[in-house]
Formats: sequence, structure tokens, C-alpha cells
Amino acid sequence: MSKTKEIQVPKWELKDRLYYLAGGATPLTYTLSSKNSSRSQLMWFDEATGEQREIRYATNQASPFVDKQKGEVTMGHIVFENGALNVPKRQQNLQKLLSLYHPRLNTAYYEYKAEVEAQDEMVDLNLEIDALLAAREMEVDQAEAILRVEKGSGVSAMSSKELKRDLLIMAKNNPDLFLTLAADENVGLRNVALLAVEQSIIKLSQDQRDFLWGTNDRKLMTIPFEENPYSALAAWFKTDEGVEVYKTIQKKLQ
Repeated sequence: MSKTKEIQVPKWELKDRLYYLAGGATPLTYTLSSKNSSRSQLMWFDEATGEQREIRYATNQASPFVDKQKGEVTMGHIVFENGALNVPKRQQNLQKLLSLYHPRLNTAYYEYKAEVEAQDEMVDLNLEIDALLAAREMEVDQAEAILRVEKGSGVSAMSSKELKRDLLIMAKNNPDLFLTLAADENVGLRNVALLAVEQSIIKLSQDQRDFLWGTNDRKLMTIPFEENPYSALAAWFKTDEGVEVYKTIQKKLQ
């Protein structure tokens, strides 16, 4: 005989709760729908019964479910001020409506949870630490290659100390991008390509479709449609033909 699957109901904690509008929005006031209507349906699917249940915010009712509300109903408004709404623990009906049942939870607004915020901050801090440690140990040539992605040809005039400083700043301000670039084996190849163009060893055609030798305009490669020219050249450097060109360019670079 099969057993009916039990629905796990999360433990509910009595506490003050804080809600914010999604996306960092901070309008002077924002009114969230508080009752079911043709414009804004407030229904919650009850997995235990397999039925849709209507919900609404009634200030004089203990439950947010219409089928549990009795007698005269006093409707309330759900208003965010400057993007935030603080609901004290005595307003359990509103808290449960917002935290458990409202269909716009985590789309129009979300509940602030200190433990989740702390976890997210820990992830960000650890990412920053990893990036800073990697930047501190990085060789100058690789530092130049990574910074060139962000700063362009300006890195050619920077001293090694300036490169290391700006690399640490980049690692601190954008650790995710820094670590992605540090792990990208093509970054160094793109750097060589950019240096070669800067020094006129090779050149990019005006229509940005081909790379040519700088001395005689002999075509080296055609850039695939909609690809970044330097990313395409970096990938081409790994081919049998491209490896020989890469070695020649490295010898010519000053």
C-alpha cells in the first residue's frame, strides 16, 4: 500500500520582518496588490488539496486565506515606502501573506534575510580574497595581458609597479572578471595579437574581416562572422599554421 507523500511545512518564526522591492527600486510609494481581481490574481496553489485558494490582506482576520476568513472584512493596503516595508511580528496575517503565499514574492519584492545576506557577503569576500591573492602572485607579463583587456593599449606605457597596482585594484573591484580572465588561456595570446597590431607587425583590415602582415599586406587569416577579431586571432594562433606566425610575431615584438 503506497503512502501519501507528506508536505513539509517550513518552520515559522515569530519575528519582525523586512521586505524590499526587487531590483533596488526605491519609489516614494509602491502599492502591492492585496486582493484577488481581474487585473491582479491573488491565488495560492495548495499542494495538500490540489486546489487554488484565494488570498487577500484583511487587517481584522488572522488568516490570509479567504476561505478561512469569517464575518465582516476590513481590507488593508500593502504599501512600500522608499522601496521598503517593515512588518512587525504582531501582524502575522500580513507577514504570512508576504513571506509564504503572495504570487509576486521574489519577483516584485523579496524578504530580507540576514543569514542569506551574510552568506552572499561571505561568498563575495572569499572571491575578492582569491582574486587579490592571485593578482599579488601574478607575473608582470600576465598582468599586462589581463589589464590590456580592460584598459587597451594604454598599458604599454605603464611601469611594472603601475601594472601590479592596477591589477590589484581590478581584482578588488571586479574579482569575478579578474579570475575569469586569469583562467582564460587565450588572454596571453590576445595580448600578443594586440601588441603586434600596436607595433604594426600585423594589421587589421579596415572592414575588420582580415588580419594582414604589416609589411606586405599578405593575408594571415579571415575573421569568422560576428567574432571578436582578437579572440579569433588568439584561437587561430593555436592552429598548425597559426603557431608558426605566433612564433614569428614573438621574435619581432620589441
